[in-house]
Parts: sequence; structure tokens; C-alpha cells
Amino acid sequence: MAQVPVEVRGLVKRYGDLVAVDHVDLTIEEGDVYGYLGPNGAGKTTSLRMMLGLIRPTAGSVRLFGRDPQLSVKALEGVAGFVEAPRFYPYLSARRNLELVAAFDGGDAPSRIDDALATVELTGRAGDKIGGYSHGMRQRLGIAGALLRNPRLLLLDEPATGLDPAGMRDMRALIRRLADGGMTVVLSSHIMAEVEELCNKVAIVRSGRIAYEGAISELKRTAGSGYRLRTTDDDRALAVCAAQPGVEDARLAHDGIHMNAEEAVAADLSIALVESGVGIVEMVRESATLEDLFFRLTEDEQAVAV
Repeated sequence: MAQVPVEVRGLVKRYGDLVAVDHVDLTIEEGDVYGYLGPNGAGKTTSLRMMLGLIRPTAGSVRLFGRDPQLSVKALEGVAGFVEAPRFYPYLSARRNLELVAAFDGGDAPSRIDDALATVELTGRAGDKIGGYSHGMRQRLGIAGALLRNPRLLLLDEPATGLDPAGMRDMRALIRRLADGGMTVVLSSHIMAEVEELCNKVAIVRSGRIAYEGAISELKRTAGSGYRLRTTDDDRALAVCAAQPGVEDARLAHDGIHMNAEEAVAADLSIALVESGVGIVEMVRESATLEDLFFRLTEDEQAVAV
């Protein structure tokens, strides 16, 4: 039976009294584009370092395609990526930097240099020294270096950090191309729009612990359905909402009434409003964004794992 790309169980990392990663469980399936999200200091980078075998866990286990990176370097076969930012020799060209990386990896890695440069759209700048590269170009070259390993699993730590809008767009397009080609991608990020566009699953961490792990669609479903309502008499409409079965958390704001309700309940509410003599100017369904849910899970003192 094929092993899943990443299986993490009970992962803990302590630095003295500081618990950076606190009993994290993750399962990342083949073909996932998996977002690993959390505020600064939540333990994302520390977790990635343990997944890549760069630091030793205090407790728990990591399996990459069924193998423990702490026990054998062979566990990293088919695995590539970078933590924080990729590093290169600035006085050498992009091609020469990749040649050095390929020589270190050995095997047929040198034969993949041209394809890697083409994939990240740097062929035309391959002869330029890295010292003249923009931040976005260096990030893309970091992915090119990872691709020399012909990976099945790619782990990227904040690949879009510091990029301008065009650079972020190019990075998203690159990650999407890799995922569409069948690669499993783990993406640590704090840019919610990027994750929502690219990822099918997420783990949201708070103070080193998982607050949510699963499909983005399921997270949105559990958040409930919201509506924004504008009427000819919002005060009377608010009273109707309060009396209507199934309408929850109705509240008046500067742009109308906000509430949670299922679709059938909203339909019944529209009838009740008209029967009460309230004209409906606008009723708009509002879907919670990943950013909304992220803040709800990471900032609410009462938030618990779901």
C-alpha cells in the first residue's frame, strides 16, 4: 500500500520552558496542496524543520512516505523545499548555483537544470549573477533548486513573503503548475488569499497547537451561512429577525443587519418581513473568508480545536 507523503503524530518541540510545537497531528495525502497557517511565532517553521529532519523533535514522530527523516537520510528521497529563504552565492550566476546544488545531490540532477529554470521562468536570466536578482527571482530560483531533486513532495516556508503583487501572482501560478503536475505541496504562509486560492486543505496553528485541520470547504461549512440585510425599516426588521426561528446572531451595523441563517430560513424570513410591512432593499449571502476564520480561530480566547 502506498504511503502518504506526510504523517505527523504527537509532534512536540520544547526549548527550555517554551513549547514551540505542542502535540501536532497532521496527515497530508498525495496530491494535496496543503496550507500550514498560523501567526508569527505559532511554530510553523519549527514544524517544517522537524519534517525535513533539520531539528530533532522533543517527542512525537514524522513519517515522509512512511520513513522517519531522523533515522535515515533516505527518508528525504523524493522530498525537497526550503525553510525561511533560499540561499545562494550572490557572485555566481543562477546556472552555476544550480550546478553546485546538482553536484551535491548527484545522480541525474544536473540533467534537470534546464527544465528547472524553464519551469520557474528564469531561462533568460540563467547567466546573470544572483546579486542582481530581485527577491521574487531568488524565491523562484529556490524552487528551481528544489526541483533538481525531482520531488514528489515540496515543502515551502513563506515563499511569497516580501514579494510585490506581480511577484506574488507569479509565485501562485508556479505553485499551481507544480500541483497540477501531480506534486504534493506543503505551503507555510500567513497570506490568507494566497492559501485560499491554492490550497484544498489547511492546518491552522495557534500557540503551537492545531486549532483546525482539514478541508477549507469543511471549515467554511462549519462556520455557518451569513446574510446581510438592508430594509426600509431596519429597526423593525431586526425585531422580525429576532422572532424568526432559525435566525441566529442578528445584529444591526452601519451597513444593515448581519445574521446567520440557513438558506430555507432566509427565504421564510423574507416572507415574514414583507408580511410585517418591511420592504427588503437587499439581502446578500456572505461567505466567511479563510482570513475571517483564521482570525476567529487564532485570536478568540475561547477558540478550541475543531
